Amino acid sequence: MKLSVGTPVVSMLPGASGEWERSGTIADVARIAETADHLGYSHLTCSEHIGVPADQAARRGARYWDPLATFGYLAARTERIRFATAVLVLGYHHPLEIAKRYGTLDLVSNGRVVLGVGVGTLKEEFDLLGAPFADRGRRGDDALRALRASLSRPEPSYSGEYYDFGGLIVDPCAVQPHVPIWVGGQTLLSLRRAATLADGWTPFNVTPQQAQEWLAQVELPADFTVGLGPSTPFDPIDEPGATADALGELAAAGVTVASARFVHSSLEQYLDQLEALAAVNADL
Repeated sequence: MKLSVGTPVVSMLPGASGEWERSGTIADVARIAETADHLGYSHLTCSEHIGVPADQAARRGARYWDPLATFGYLAARTERIRFATAVLVLGYHHPLEIAKRYGTLDLVSNGRVVLGVGVGTLKEEFDLLGAPFADRGRRGDDALRALRASLSRPEPSYSGEYYDFGGLIVDPCAVQPHVPIWVGGQTLLSLRRAATLADGWTPFNVTPQQAQEWLAQVELPADFTVGLGPSTPFDPIDEPGATADALGELAAAGVTVASARFVHSSLEQYLDQLEALAAVNADL
């Protein structure tokens, strides 16, 4: 089982974030990234929201660092760990905007970008940006096709329902021949979208049991990634046996990358939990 880090500090999720994260700094995030890099974690994540309506903050959280700026800094502090957006909202960006910005990140990180994308659910944010909301699913599907036709190509071209471009140069572009694209979401439809148009599925607010049920209904491509965290936070320091069982439950459900959610009350405890989880996973 691969392990990933749902990066603390950069987002504050109600009921999931530690109080210490409120005063966390980029130096703290860098220590987490460097530790995870050293321990062999697969990737770390950063989410995207431009602005969260004040009346939604208690449910969705209010803090979201920009993933491009955050990952650009962390790329210089790490060597191997990958950087996964979780997620970019497709409707907020033209596909070539994503291809150029994250293609540049792929270049400066030596090919360590994973594009996690989704169609979005926050209508107020769409309205803020002047982005269409009602057809975001079909528009997102077209954007995924346009991205696959554009990433890693200095002269991209595409003609689809919503996007049509060609005869231009995008330099730099991604250095990976095939940038992994993962689709987030919390529905069976998001899994079907991922299986058809992407390389992986990274759901949220989905239990391992629900994921297993849905995965059994969909024919998946070879080497398809499924990333998901446990139903309750890992506590590998005090409960290594329960942590091993939780990892086994995720594997049985079809998960290939376990997202690390921890019991933690300080940065130092979080770093210790990272090390303990890696040790538990290595013993399985």
